[in-house]
Amino acid sequence: MSEHLKLREYFGIGIADCVETLAELRMAVFRDWPYLYAGDLDYELEYLDAYVQSPRAFAMVVYDDQRPVGATTALPLADDDEALQQPVREAGIEVEGVFYFGESILLPEYRGQGLYRRFFKAREQHARSFGDYDWAAFCSVQRPAHHPARPSDYVPHDATWRRYGFEPRPDIIAQFPWQDIGEEAETHKPLEFWLKPLA
Repeated sequence: MSEHLKLREYFGIGIADCVETLAELRMAVFRDWPYLYAGDLDYELEYLDAYVQSPRAFAMVVYDDQRPVGATTALPLADDDEALQQPVREAGIEVEGVFYFGESILLPEYRGQGLYRRFFKAREQHARSFGDYDWAAFCSVQRPAHHPARPSDYVPHDATWRRYGFEPRPDIIAQFPWQDIGEEAETHKPLEFWLKPLA
């Protein structure tokens, strides 16, 4: 990792200090496949408020000097949106025992420097520090294999996630809305859960 890069951690209500940074990074990175997110600041601030309101929430931002270039977030699933909680509950897993990993986002020129692994390690350490969570979890958006916007050279992260100890749960699918580039309104997207035991 370059010596110019600095990682800063934020916790609970302290995440308010980096909310706009998180929003801007999310809108920049999630325009790309497979998210195709059109971007909306009001939507972002509403979504990220769950982190500010959660005492156990965690965020890490990567700065290149003063410029934010990447970030990751996590919070107890019980503090997140009901749309994410419901399919976990229906699968027979106690929501209170799950720590949810929100996103790991990096501007393209900062990928391949080990930051993605640092993000996963930091979030897992944070979740384990409480001693009362059974699972770490995150979601991956599901897109049709022949979607016209899918890049021909796209390689899914499945192999990487498995190396980090996560396994997909195709039986646990959340439906979450956002507006795609080129769409006139929000539509619900299927999100597949990946889980890793913490106990």
